[in-house]
Formats: sequence, structure tokens, C-alpha cells
Amino acid sequence: MPMTDVPVTNVPRKNVPVTNVPVTNVPVTNVPVTNIVPFRSRPAPQQQPQPEPLWREAVGEQLRAERADRGERIADVAARAGVAPQYLSELERGRKDPSSEVLSAVSGALGLSVVELTRRAGHRLSVAAARGPVCLAA
Repeated sequence: MPMTDVPVTNVPRKNVPVTNVPVTNVPVTNVPVTNIVPFRSRPAPQQQPQPEPLWREAVGEQLRAERADRGERIADVAARAGVAPQYLSELERGRKDPSSEVLSAVSGALGLSVVELTRRAGHRLSVAAARGPVCLAA
């Protein structure tokens, strides 16, 4: 085998310490047994109850559902309500709390009254609460 085919790491060099010595040649008798810790698996994490959804999230989900049921685009509803499409998107995602004026404008653009929109969003909250934890007072 010519020298060019031999990997460089296996070629011994003068005055250079060898660092790729196999570990199997090192005796294990010097390791105290008291330092060995058995492997313990972690207990399964406890399932945390989901937090109750926020009002702004319920209203946002309802706004998005109403708009999607009508097959309308965010830009069209936002234009009729007089708000920016980005702001309406944030409302639908539950990122922003709308003022009563904005809520009235957006619900009107969807052909709903504020009362009907809040009733439907409240129904969403009650359904979510029925699935969540229940606390009973004694």
C-alpha cells in the first residue's frame, strides 16, 4: 500500500504525542464504585389543565368564524368597519382587546349586533369552561 493511501491520523510522527489511543487499553480498576450513579428515568410530567381562554380570544375566534362563514376576506371586513386589516387580524387572533367602538364597527361590518356577537362569544367560553377544571365551593 503506497503512503498516499494511508490516512494521516494513523501515521506515527516523531515528537508528537499520540492522542488516538483506544480507551479499551486503560484499566478501569482505579474507578471507585461509589461514584457510579444508576440511571433513573424521569417521572412523566403531570398534565396541566389548560387555562381558561381570555375574553379577547373568544371574541377573536367568533369574529374569524363569522367572517369565514360569510366567505369574506379580512381586507373587505376591515374596510367596511373602518379599521386596518392588520388590526382586524390581531383582533381575530386574540392579540388585541377591542374598544366598544371598534367592536361595534366590526360586528356591524359582519351584519351582527354587539349583543349577538358577545352572546356567541360567551357561548364559546361556556363550552370551553365545560371542558376545563371545575371548582366547587363547600
